[in-house]
Amino acid sequence: MKLKDIKQTFHDALDAEYDKREVDHFFFMICEYYFNFKRITLALEPDYSISEAESIPVLDALESLKKHEPIQYVLKTTEFFGLEFQVNNSVLIPRPETEELVAWIIESDLDKIKKPLRILDIGTGSGCIAISLAKQFTNADVFAVDVSEDAIAVAKKNAKHNNVTVNFIHADILSVETYKNADFKLPFDVIVSNPPYVRELEKLQMKANVLEHEPHLALFVEDHDPLKFYKAITKLAKVNLVKDGLLFFEINEFLGQEMNDLLQEHKFIHVELRQDMFKRNRMIKGIKEI
Repeated sequence: MKLKDIKQTFHDALDAEYDKREVDHFFFMICEYYFNFKRITLALEPDYSISEAESIPVLDALESLKKHEPIQYVLKTTEFFGLEFQVNNSVLIPRPETEELVAWIIESDLDKIKKPLRILDIGTGSGCIAISLAKQFTNADVFAVDVSEDAIAVAKKNAKHNNVTVNFIHADILSVETYKNADFKLPFDVIVSNPPYVRELEKLQMKANVLEHEPHLALFVEDHDPLKFYKAITKLAKVNLVKDGLLFFEINEFLGQEMNDLLQEHKFIHVELRQDMFKRNRMIKGIKEI
């Protein structure tokens, strides 16, 4: 079968749902994944063909895309901060704005701390934040928490794949039992979290590939208490951060002022709200004063 014919099959099936350039992107991502086939190859060899057996996974991937399954779940892999991560529908697909959050942490002069850094990532999912920070700060003791055992299993594989050590903890940050865990009684220099923050009322704005496939446990909060995870984590940080320790959050773009008020209410200083590349309020930092 000629690849250009399979490419046309992708367009016939998906152009009504996706931009044509996005369909091209899907097709070449799949070809590169299965055949290490680059986009330029088809331009140079327009009659490039594959066997019927080789076409099966490509066409299976097309069927998944027709059901709005994200391409990252179709291929079971994605890139984050220059590293490769396995993903499935037990974990959120890492987003570019979360890369910006990691970059913000890295630029915060943590290398000036003489002792080994202690970093805690709450709601780790695929482990993308914790693993990226462990890769950057090789002297750090990195801990990562998630309520989902399936997510922890994925994150452990990703830590091994990226050759870093992360201490994974299965725990519910909303449960008082969590705070009896000895790992939470130790002081941290940095606490970071990208917790669930999408309100139920915002579901109508979401695309089917997210709403139908990504884990709702990691996405949604009740409309009446959208900051419940932030409140719990801020209280923990108030006790468990060292003096001048840093608290970072990824946040709901519509709740920036509420988050600013929350951190100031808990006596965090130099609170800074930062926009992402799309000029949306998507992350916040506070410093523990005492």
